[in-house]
This record gives sequence, C-alpha cells and structure tokens, in this order.
Amino acid sequence: MADITDILKRATPRERTVMVCIRGDLAGEAERLAAELARTSDDWEPADLTEVHPGRELAARLKAVREQVKAAEVPFLLRYIGDRAYSDLLAKHPSEKDEELFNSDTFPRALIAASSVDPVMTEEQVAELFEVINEGEIKKLFDAAWDVHHSADVVPFSLAASALLAGLGGES
Repeated sequence: MADITDILKRATPRERTVMVCIRGDLAGEAERLAAELARTSDDWEPADLTEVHPGRELAARLKAVREQVKAAEVPFLLRYIGDRAYSDLLAKHPSEKDEELFNSDTFPRALIAASSVDPVMTEEQVAELFEVINEGEIKKLFDAAWDVHHSADVVPFSLAASALLAGLGGES
C-alpha cells in the first residue's frame, strides 16, 4: 500500500522550458529569405548547363540567418504555482464574459509572471516583453504557462526519439 507521506516527499511541481526568439528582425529576415528562395526556385530556368542556381546563395544566407535566429532564442523556465495560488490568480483576473474562465487581457501576463522561475519577471516586465516579441512568441510563453497548470501528459510520446532508438538498435 502506498504511503502518502512518502509520495508527498518525492513530489515536485510541473515545469516546462520554452525557447523564445527575442530577435524579431532576424525572424523576419529568415521569412523573407525563405519566400525569396521559393520564388527563385519556382521561376528559375538556366540559360545553359554551366549557370549556377541563384537559390544556392539564398539558401546559404537563409541557413546563416536561421543559425542567428536559433542563437537569439532565450529559454524561459515555467513552473506550476500550486492549486491555491493558481485559484487566487484566477480570482484576481475574472472574465466579464460568462463563457470565459479568465480575463484574456490581464490573466496571461499574470500567469506568465507567476509561473516564470528563470528568468523571474514581474507583470510589468512581462508587459514590456510583450511589446517587443510577436504574438507567436507570446503564445508560446502562455501555452507553456498554461500547460504546467493543466497538462496531464507527463511523458509525451516522441516519434523522433522512438525512431532514433529503433535505428540505433535500442527500444522504441
């Protein structure tokens, strides 16, 4: 029979790390280069067999910018704040609409601030961050904060890990 005291000693709050790109200029440049590469690949026809595809240079530039984008990603560690603190946070940000659980203007910032353990942020700092990162990056942060409070999938299935292990002769 399980002993709840032992279980409580071993229990830790759910955590998740999400990578957020803080260089929107680089992300935009990567998108521009990818679109230009697609156009060039669709439209290009060589004048002779010695002509070099113009997409080669674009692909090299795109690869370099993608590496810069990757280097401009910052990890944010979010942690479950506990049932009581989460309930209190929800109560502080009630929705004015019956069909919504919380105020969608204020709760996301508050949840991210309360959940972020590295870096530690205030709601004001989250609001400042939201002024420079785009909605996609904001959604990544909120989804991670939401997931540490709501997700029940403790160990998500990874097709990539299973394929790699199977290819290496390990178990999948």
